[in-house]
Amino acid sequence: MRQNIIISKQFKSELATAISECEKDKIFVLVDETTHEKCWNLIKDDFCLRNAQVITIGTTDSSKTLETLASVWEALQQGGATRHSLLINLGGGMVTDLGGFAASTFKRGINFINIPTTLLAMVDASVGGKTGVNFGGLKNEIGVFSEADAVLLNTEWLKTLDDENIRSGYAEMLKHGLIADEAMWAELINFNLAQPDLQQLSGMLGKSVKIKERIVEADPYEKGLRKALNLGHTFGHAFESWALEKSPILHGYAVAFGLIAELYLSVVKADFPTDRMRQTINFIREYYGTLPITCNDYPRLIDLMHHDKKNCGNEINVTLLGGVGDIRINQSVSEDEVKEALDFVREA
Repeated sequence: MRQNIIISKQFKSELATAISECEKDKIFVLVDETTHEKCWNLIKDDFCLRNAQVITIGTTDSSKTLETLASVWEALQQGGATRHSLLINLGGGMVTDLGGFAASTFKRGINFINIPTTLLAMVDASVGGKTGVNFGGLKNEIGVFSEADAVLLNTEWLKTLDDENIRSGYAEMLKHGLIADEAMWAELINFNLAQPDLQQLSGMLGKSVKIKERIVEADPYEKGLRKALNLGHTFGHAFESWALEKSPILHGYAVAFGLIAELYLSVVKADFPTDRMRQTINFIREYYGTLPITCNDYPRLIDLMHHDKKNCGNEINVTLLGGVGDIRINQSVSEDEVKEALDFVREA
């Protein structure tokens, strides 16, 4: 089923229409502390939200927990939510992931709408039906596939973001370019991310979302083709979980460093062109810097990779590329190959 993704031009009327098409004896809006301040205040007076109850949770991925999830269920329960109520998730990927999971499980499932306010959420988290929370130190360990009734993408929200959050979302767009085609990849690595043109970025965002939408529509439950979207994520999720134990990094930064590792393995194992790898890595180095891992971190990183949901048996599973747009899913890598790739991330 095609998800109802709206590239918004007239946000207020499009939100009112999306709400009108859902069951809604009561409306709840989930925000984090940042989006409550920067985003909710911009729409709270809209007529369609006049009686909405606001639920506020903490910021950053450290709030993406079972405890926070339970607090949202409790707020829904205490607010008198029924199975005919509507939850609107207004925020970044943490809010849409956790809010989508809360809505999908409360009363065995209520309607929900995603309004992503970060670039990362627009191109990745809010689209495709994946919901969940972190558990046991692992990313998105608990969750379900559940599509929002509507996703409203409005690039005006990007004006509320700092450079780091723009770059975090852009890493997922870069991944989409690598799995799409040379033209899209070239446009992405030639974009001036130091001084982003939001109008140009808006057009690129639309292309990026269409890539994910096409893949998810063909493989909604990640049995085959959808695994292409995991490029950079086996290493990236390990980097992100490792960083949570030390000094957290944004998801997109972890994915960018994961792309370095998995493009290296693509060169070694699938003949990915070295010049394309170098061009991509140079872009990542320029805008994302370096990841401060040492050899002493390898055992923990490998342990985290062994817990990745994509694995089969005890093998570490990655998505590789034979070229830009030439996707190789279900590629097993040995621990020695993982260590080689980690060496490359440190030294490249």
